[in-house]
Amino acid sequence: MKKILVANRGEIALRIMKTARNMGIKTVAIYSEADRNAPHVKFADEAVCIGPPPSNESYLLGNKIVKVAMELEVDAIHPGYGFLSENAEFGESVEKSGMIFIGPKSHAIRVMGSKLAAKDAVKKYDIPMVPGTDEAITDVSAAKKIAKEIGFPILIKASAGGGGKGMRIVENANEFEDQMKRAISEAENAFGDGSVFIEKFVTSPRHIEIQVLADNFGNTVYLFERECSIQRRHQKVVEEAPSSVLTPELRKQMGEAAVKVAKACDYVGAGTVEFLLDDKHNFYFLEMNTRLQVEHPVTELITGLDLVEQQINVANNEKLSFAQEDLEITGHAFELRVYAEDPLNNFMPSVGKLEVYRPPSGKNIRVDDGFTEGMQVPIQYDPMLSKLITYGKNRNEAMQRMLEAISEYDIEGVSTTLPFGKFVFEHVAFRSGNFDTNFVKKYYSEEKLKAINEEEAKVAALFALKQFLKDSEMLRMPK
Repeated sequence: MKKILVANRGEIALRIMKTARNMGIKTVAIYSEADRNAPHVKFADEAVCIGPPPSNESYLLGNKIVKVAMELEVDAIHPGYGFLSENAEFGESVEKSGMIFIGPKSHAIRVMGSKLAAKDAVKKYDIPMVPGTDEAITDVSAAKKIAKEIGFPILIKASAGGGGKGMRIVENANEFEDQMKRAISEAENAFGDGSVFIEKFVTSPRHIEIQVLADNFGNTVYLFERECSIQRRHQKVVEEAPSSVLTPELRKQMGEAAVKVAKACDYVGAGTVEFLLDDKHNFYFLEMNTRLQVEHPVTELITGLDLVEQQINVANNEKLSFAQEDLEITGHAFELRVYAEDPLNNFMPSVGKLEVYRPPSGKNIRVDDGFTEGMQVPIQYDPMLSKLITYGKNRNEAMQRMLEAISEYDIEGVSTTLPFGKFVFEHVAFRSGNFDTNFVKKYYSEEKLKAINEEEAKVAALFALKQFLKDSEMLRMPK
């Protein structure tokens, strides 16, 4: 493998290219007109404009991307995450063209791309699943009857969904019909597929996911867990590895269950198996993501492995160079997704020019980003500016390093989720490890964050005044 095209943008494109360069592999960037001056474009050995800013006219044009790759004599295509990363047809078209798709086979993508098909595939492995329907349903009356049998609260979920779209929590029978119609409509708009299914809503769940890695020779390992319970609108904001609640025994059980899920679809490459963990530490299979995850850096830090390098090696038909017993957890890592969103205005996207953009640096601080100072934050894409990752020999040390890194991150021109991140990492529930996916609902409010910001501003003003008076007194003293 001598040349890779990265079919993505922003921080993940740049992150993949850095590993490829370290492996002596040349890279090709694609970019939309909105990303002409983006860091991933400048970093690549070659770059090609793929179309106008809208993703359906640029980053989602699979056939055009394959054509560009063939013209540039590319050996392989890495899809990153999002866009075409879980598009089975795109993976097949890459392989049919004679290039390597750095990801799983299309069969695995198809099976795990449908939550219902995924559940069906893992049934025979006796993996615990949340009670619910085994097939998609669109008949509201029939669905309401099933919901009553399962027992409220229930969760309506889009079969082809992700990112919280087409998902509704229903507390009682009276609101069921309205919420189901909304879920179907949202699923149709987001995925072109209105099929939904129903499952019991686990009221105090933790979101635990297991990173798996498999080669073409039947070897599959799990690289331990990531906790992703701090979420807003069903989307992750803070992730950590390892989880503060898993015992070694439970970690082994969940890891082995994740390996079974991977084997159920003949998985090859890096993938993530997601579970819900209830307040009694029972775990339930949720879904499998057949790609690299946004939060993969925390796994890299506690294992010492480069997951992109592992993906490339597996795609190159190499055997895994280690077995399960060779893997161990060292230290603790956190990731904060820094979004261009306003946490004081319902996390609404904040677009504009990055007048100031100075990320923190230092020992055990890692920033994966795709922006530089002076760049415009485009409206067409996900508003994530960067991933702020910290590492420590234990959870407290990694947490303290995160708070220091947040305070050193200097961004002006757009609102960001940095203040929200500070709120999370200072909160007693998060610090104690006693939290679940309802953290934001239970503890966060815009008023609380405003009050904290105002109090900090007062303290800063008093400190500045004290320093000013001290300096003035020094100047008045006789020399």
